[in-house]
Amino acid sequence: MPPCSGLDDIVSAVRAAHDAAIPLRLRGAGSKDFYGGMLAGELLDLSGCRGIVAYEPTELYLTARCATPLAEIEAILAEKDQMLAFEPPLFGGATVGGCVAAGLSGPRRQQAGAVRDFVLGVKLVDGCGQVLNFGGQVMKNVAGYDVSRLLAGSMGTLGVIAEVTLKVLPRPPLETTLVFACAEAEAIGRLNDWGGRPLPISASFWHADRLFLRLSGARAAVEAARRQLGGEAAMNPELLWDSVREQSHPAFAGSLLWRLAVPSAAPCPGLRELRAIEWGGAQRWYDGEAEAVRDAAVRLGGHAVLYRAPESMRCREGAFAPLAPALLALHRRLKRAFDPKGILNPGRLYAEF
Repeated sequence: MPPCSGLDDIVSAVRAAHDAAIPLRLRGAGSKDFYGGMLAGELLDLSGCRGIVAYEPTELYLTARCATPLAEIEAILAEKDQMLAFEPPLFGGATVGGCVAAGLSGPRRQQAGAVRDFVLGVKLVDGCGQVLNFGGQVMKNVAGYDVSRLLAGSMGTLGVIAEVTLKVLPRPPLETTLVFACAEAEAIGRLNDWGGRPLPISASFWHADRLFLRLSGARAAVEAARRQLGGEAAMNPELLWDSVREQSHPAFAGSLLWRLAVPSAAPCPGLRELRAIEWGGAQRWYDGEAEAVRDAAVRLGGHAVLYRAPESMRCREGAFAPLAPALLALHRRLKRAFDPKGILNPGRLYAEF
């Protein structure tokens, strides 16, 4: 199947696959092929469907086609001193469609919000080849079911995101990073104490008994917080946060990596393989056995995702936390509504669909 160069190509390819009941594997740049369930189906190459459709700096939104590289979008935003505030990882070529489909956010997520919080509208090609439009270009356009945000993290199982409109924000006037020496439990305690105060914290990262804290905002607020918190000024903070965002930091090294989402104040679970703590304590990274990690996540009131693992040991069907029966039934109904024949990225989110 040749690469799609626009909406008409996507519609034609999906309709043909629907009529023949041929599963499709959606791919923009392939930067997140490691994430989620096993790759299956005939390749639907979306790499030619790229380009910025609209950008209104004064209205704080940007619309782009699915395979537009995030790096290209960020370069254009930087010209107007604006940004994608959820700091999605670029992974050497990530696209805006894949960014929304995977739902991955970076270090600033603890202050600004997740991917889904910035999705204003989408143009979607469902599993029957129908073109559907949801949302708009401003927050107040959203009415009824907010399908645009539903697509964030859906892993392409509900439709092909042909275009997406994202809210953008101005860059903060000043940023500084502080570093503190502290163990795991102390880091969690400090992060939750600081989280309850009116401090301009935009990111946090703990690894190997060192806690890094990024402050962002107006100069007066950042300087006042720095005096209040103490700590030392971090060396090369931009390189640090870039390595956290792109997961090139040594904390993420290795072939096996679990991501835990837990309450920020959750205590240490007793696992020995802790690699890093982010998002004020709410995101924790581990290298360990599946049963122990999942049990620990549930015990703490959260869930675990097998973020990365060797192909040789990973059936990958259980990458995401198992769903309760009622939630699984809801997901199945959504899948049937958007993709009746189940041809779009089968098994990428859950083995059941």
